[in-house]
Parts: sequence; structure tokens; C-alpha cells
Amino acid sequence: MDVTKLTKRNHYEEITEQLKGLILQGQLKVGDKLPSTKELSEKFGVGRSTTREALSALRAMGLIEIRQGGGCTVISAAPAELDMPNLPELESLRVNRTKLFELLEARHALEVSNASIAAEKRTEEDLAQLGSLMQEMKASIGREAEGERTDLLFHLSLAKATHNTIMVHLFESIMTPIEAAIRETRRVEIYANSQVAEQLYEEHFQIVQAVAEQDKQLAAAKMRAHLEHVESIIKRYV
Repeated sequence: MDVTKLTKRNHYEEITEQLKGLILQGQLKVGDKLPSTKELSEKFGVGRSTTREALSALRAMGLIEIRQGGGCTVISAAPAELDMPNLPELESLRVNRTKLFELLEARHALEVSNASIAAEKRTEEDLAQLGSLMQEMKASIGREAEGERTDLLFHLSLAKATHNTIMVHLFESIMTPIEAAIRETRRVEIYANSQVAEQLYEEHFQIVQAVAEQDKQLAAAKMRAHLEHVESIIKRYV
């Protein structure tokens, strides 16, 4: 499998696009197994966490299947349509404020539930993953691309801490169109603003604390407050 080694760090989107291209062009066919995370990381010249993010994105597109201990297998030669009725094309969504607000509302309900369930069902491994992401998030303050990456990975990891595959699938399905619709606004108005980024870090930290203490009500309340803060910023610019 021929790939282009990246010259910059943490470009999981570029890895996603390269692997997606290999699948769409038929160089990787349905049933083919991808190289291991270690091998892919070496080929692209990136860390394993970056490679795992790219693989998660391909899974969300319905292109690959990721099995615990079994590697990644191509399961489709075309990105899956989002399993959401009457969802407009992503470009239309950029100007469809009503649909965007509906998605934000759905995300709000889902993530508050995720925080509560994660507080009940989280493992020590989940806490270690969230703790590691908090360190990355703190180090990324003021760097918009990194801030966006760690934020999205934090919320995905929290969804996974529910140990409910349906909750994870719902999160990925909702976040894909939201990301496309508000990416530039989010990067410029949230992650590039150090003061806002520091506040977001503190909000995420409080969520992790509540999850660690297995306080379901507090975890839900902290997530609710965090999402209300983010939504108030987004709604000023879309």
C-alpha cells in the first residue's frame, strides 16, 4: 500500500483522505485488511493516536470495520449516507440555521446522557484516556487545529466510556454534519481565542472529575453547562 508520509504532525484528516482515496480508487477493496495501527503510523510518520483518529473517521463514514484485536477491514467502497431522515447536503446545512440548531439540540440531549452513563460505567482505562486528552487539550490552548482535534476526541472518548455502541454511533452520526457546518466558526471564534479555550479546558476538566467520582447528576450538569456555553458562541456567528 503506497502512501505519502506527512510533513506535519497530527494531520489525521490528511491520513483519512489518503486512505479514503485508496478505497474509492479500488486499491483497497472490500474485504481487504488495513495494515496495523503501528504499521500505518510508521508509514505516515505520525503517532498512533493520530492514526486511530483517522481510522475512527473512516469507520464513521462506513468504509471500514474496526475489531478489537482483529484490525481494520474495508467493508464498503463508498461512504455511507448518514442514517438520518431528510438530512440536507452538508453545503446546504451551512446556511440552514434551523437544521443546524436541531442538530445542536440533539447533540445536547445525547451528550448529557453520555456524561451520566459514562459516570456510571467508566473504567480505569477510560479515565486514563480522558486524563491523557486533558493534558493534550491544555497544551493545545491557542492552537486552533489542535484544540479542535482534542475537543472532538474528548467527546468521542466520553461516548465510548458509556460502553454502549449505539450511543457511540449516534454521536458520530450527529457530529459529522455539525463539524462540517461550523468548523471555521468554531476554529476562529473558540479554539484560536486563548481565553475561551482556557474556559473550555476548565469545563472539560470538571466533567472528567464528575465522571471519575461516578457522580451521574454532576457529570450531566457539567456537560449541560459546557454545551450551553459552546452553543451560545456558535449561535452568534451562524
